[in-house]
Amino acid sequence: MRHRVHGRKLGRTSAHRKALFRNQVTALMDKERITTTLMKAKEVRPIAERMITLAKRESLHARRQVLKTIPDKKVVSKLFESISARYADRPGGYTRIYKLGPRQGDGAEMAILELVDAQVVSGKRKADEKKKVLSPAEAKAKADKAAAEKAKERKKIRDAERKAAAKQENGK
Repeated sequence: MRHRVHGRKLGRTSAHRKALFRNQVTALMDKERITTTLMKAKEVRPIAERMITLAKRESLHARRQVLKTIPDKKVVSKLFESISARYADRPGGYTRIYKLGPRQGDGAEMAILELVDAQVVSGKRKADEKKKVLSPAEAKAKADKAAAEKAKERKKIRDAERKAAAKQENGK
């Protein structure tokens, strides 16, 4: 029987498990959405919610308590400045888990753990509209466009350098 047994071991030592949860909470607060296994998502959720609740206090002591779990100072400042303000009126339930189905390789049940952002608008979450989450094809197209612009800039610089060099040679 599992009476009074709290948490899942996930096949890891306690130190490895603690590090895993810290990394996942940090990624969740930074990206606001992570894809992981369902069991990991269920274990990370209460830790993430506790961090948001602490951030809502906005005290030095609360910040130090959060820094024990989330080592990245940039993520902690984001948590205290923007995320806690977003959930100031919400009494709890800051995260949501979507089940995705089994993973192709080993059949592990996958899930998306994300921060809740208010309402659903025409089938899309407001968070997606704010963050402009791109599909893989859109992200690739955007990256290709940026690479093309960068290549054009480099070509302009090279051409300017060649003209300057040619001018110098003609002047001699």
